[in-house]
Amino acid sequence: MRVSGAAVQVGGRTIGEIDRGLLVLLGVATEDGPAEVDLLARKVAGLRVFRDDHRPLDRSVTEVGGAVLVVSQFTLLADARKGRRPSLARAAPPETAKPRYLEFVAALRDRGIPVETGEFGATMQVVSTNDGPVTVLLSTGREDVI
Repeated sequence: MRVSGAAVQVGGRTIGEIDRGLLVLLGVATEDGPAEVDLLARKVAGLRVFRDDHRPLDRSVTEVGGAVLVVSQFTLLADARKGRRPSLARAAPPETAKPRYLEFVAALRDRGIPVETGEFGATMQVVSTNDGPVTVLLSTGREDVI
């Protein structure tokens, strides 16, 4: 989501904080690999969701000098189509998801984007000021969006 500010706290301590930029809630699926990490990093870096003088959605986070706050969130992969308890079967286990999360952060940094993070696997409090609001669901195209 496009934000004018966002922060993540663990245990009452702020561990990541940005001003203008993007808050990325990242869910890693069991089938996600390096190709999906690269695809998603390219999408996030190039996503034209910031205003310019003429159009409301014309500039990327790199073009506006923004930053990205990346927070792992396996519950994005929850399937609630049946029953009342969401299934998390599609979410990658931590030993797979954490390396993909770190690869995604590195791929954004390799593109020159300042990146802050949450703490993988921790209970976090995320605070954001959604600018617009502009929120976009990005997918690598390999999974069904529910």
